[in-house]
Amino acid sequence: MMRLKVVAFGMIVAAALTACSSIDCPIQTTVEVNYVLSDTLKDTLTVLTKRADRKDTIILNRGVDITKFALPVSYGLAEDTLVFEIYNRQKTTTVDTVWIKKKDIPHFESVDCATHFFHTITQVRATHVAIDTLFVLNPSVTYDTSAKHIEIHFKNSH
Repeated sequence: MMRLKVVAFGMIVAAALTACSSIDCPIQTTVEVNYVLSDTLKDTLTVLTKRADRKDTIILNRGVDITKFALPVSYGLAEDTLVFEIYNRQKTTTVDTVWIKKKDIPHFESVDCATHFFHTITQVRATHVAIDTLFVLNPSVTYDTSAKHIEIHFKNSH
């Protein structure tokens, strides 16, 4: 009888431990906008975030022969400002500014997991120096790294 109680107690403890130790926080928690280019960009591309406090940050450094890239999204700003610097083979630099308006959406998984922000892109615009057009392919920015969010078409000279 004592042995039956010990086995039953052990099963209850094991069930309780496995129930409490399973936290289902997502492993992939990076939220980035995925950009695709209509053609391979043979020139060198650097992208900076433009900040109000003048502490601009390079978020893509010297990409060459690229067809796609991913950039982080701010949370707390209604619009991100990105500076695209294109350095061509003739050793001249062309600068375009891109503005991305978005809505920030808090994403809550569990009390055991950190809160992250998803985003909905509402508008994109550019200065159109080197960039011809921008298209929003998928406005929903989440953990999905396979989603293509913005397509960029550069002018023929790039």
